Amino acid sequence: MYLTLFLKLMSSSSDPMTERLLCSICLEVFSDPVSTPCGHNFCKICLSTYWNNSQDCRCPNCKETFKQRPDLKINTTLRDVVDEHKKKCHEEQAEVVCDICSEGKLKAVKSCLVCQSSYCETHLEPHLRVSGLQKHKLIDPVKNLQDYICQKHDRPLELFCRDDHTCVCLSCADGDHKNHNTVPLREESKEKKIQMLKTQTDVQQMIQDRIKKIQDIKHSTELRRRNTEKEKAASMAVFSDLMRSIERCQSELLEMMEEKQKAAEKHDEDVIKDLEQEITELKKRNIELEQISHTQHHLQLIQIHSSICRPLNMKNCPEISMKSHVSVEKVRRCLTRLQETLQEKLSEAELKWMQQYAVDVTLDPDTAHPELILSDDEKQVRHGDIRHKLPDNPKRFDTCVNVLGKEGFSSGRFYYEVQVKGKTQWTLGVVRESVDRKGEIALTPVKGFWTVWLRNKNEYKACADPPVSLSLRVKPQKVGVFVDYEEGLVSFYDVENRSHIYSFTDQSFTEKLYPYCSLCFNDKGKNPEPLIITPVNYDQ
Repeated sequence: MYLTLFLKLMSSSSDPMTERLLCSICLEVFSDPVSTPCGHNFCKICLSTYWNNSQDCRCPNCKETFKQRPDLKINTTLRDVVDEHKKKCHEEQAEVVCDICSEGKLKAVKSCLVCQSSYCETHLEPHLRVSGLQKHKLIDPVKNLQDYICQKHDRPLELFCRDDHTCVCLSCADGDHKNHNTVPLREESKEKKIQMLKTQTDVQQMIQDRIKKIQDIKHSTELRRRNTEKEKAASMAVFSDLMRSIERCQSELLEMMEEKQKAAEKHDEDVIKDLEQEITELKKRNIELEQISHTQHHLQLIQIHSSICRPLNMKNCPEISMKSHVSVEKVRRCLTRLQETLQEKLSEAELKWMQQYAVDVTLDPDTAHPELILSDDEKQVRHGDIRHKLPDNPKRFDTCVNVLGKEGFSSGRFYYEVQVKGKTQWTLGVVRESVDRKGEIALTPVKGFWTVWLRNKNEYKACADPPVSLSLRVKPQKVGVFVDYEEGLVSFYDVENRSHIYSFTDQSFTEKLYPYCSLCFNDKGKNPEPLIITPVNYDQ
């Protein structure tokens, strides 16, 4: 309530609209208002003076700095609003009439807080001439003078008690508020204006923060939508390939079965033809036997017996089977080939999907073991055999020949690739920020390491607890590392063969994760090749 009273006591602050039209430099209603590029408004003369007295050119409100001093133009729209407001305030003030005029009341020019009356220019004259009246408190004309008077002492409210947060008169200050911190109303009003302007600045900043947040959310939504469309397209392409592979295998299987069926039918036709021919011969023999069996010529019967009863030349009749003539082993081989094709297509699609989250990894020399040498672009690292004298900062590995990436990740997904060609030993993966970097290190997820390694040229292991031996058909030349922070997933891929190597699943990440590379020792020249962070080739 006291703030309302402050505004009433000040002609320049008669209503809330006035507060919005105050210059934060002079605390008066705008005069020739101008706008800064950041959107804040000031009197032209105030802002020009402020910049003339400053070493740099910045907004007095939000402190945004401008490289070049803006060419200030009058904000004509705001000026019209100010002019309209001033006109309205003048009209409202003009409505206060003189309390002394009996007829044809004239407009009051001042109100006296002591007399609790408003006076026109004529009736105000005694207050300007008489010494006793000259001590009265005059303000711009207002209607509700009782709001400016202490109800207890009937004296003007001229002070503000900061202890009790209330407006008081001089009698109050000598009485109940004698030992309190009291200040003139105008001083307190000015202080409150400054606080309000600061609050307004804070509110404007909060608005800007929320607008930016909305923009970020919309941007994330759009990126997510685009990624979803890409994933849908990739999935459709994968399943189209799978369907074509399935149809091709199905066609080959059906064609093979059809060929087998035709061959079986031809075989059956030939057998039936032979059987029918044999039936014809048997019927003919049967007739001959029937005829000779009735002869009475014994000599003739004996003579022809050997020829009629000779063994018939019959072919072996195959057993009839309803089983398929298609080899079960061939079907199994076809299904195995289909399964391998499916797995290959799935791994390829999965790798393509992960590659869209590729990040630009550079190696951090502050973490590198003293025997490691980084390239100028910090994309390659090799073992130098010589231990260099480097500052032993807390980030540096001092025993294991390791190095980390510069950037850590605490959310989302990321992917990077490392060339391991020609090396006989290496270790790759990600580590949490707080891992031990001094002395011997246990490479396990419990200790903050999610890695796979190569030892002795062809021994691959995932450094789980316990370690998992990996059987790889082909020696990887380039390894891709993918992390999904929220899902707790770390996956490794053979990039060139587009095949899955190993995945750590259902992990719980609570710190930043950093790309991790370990060359292992040079091994007397047997392991000299560098590890190289390579760009991701999406068309590979």
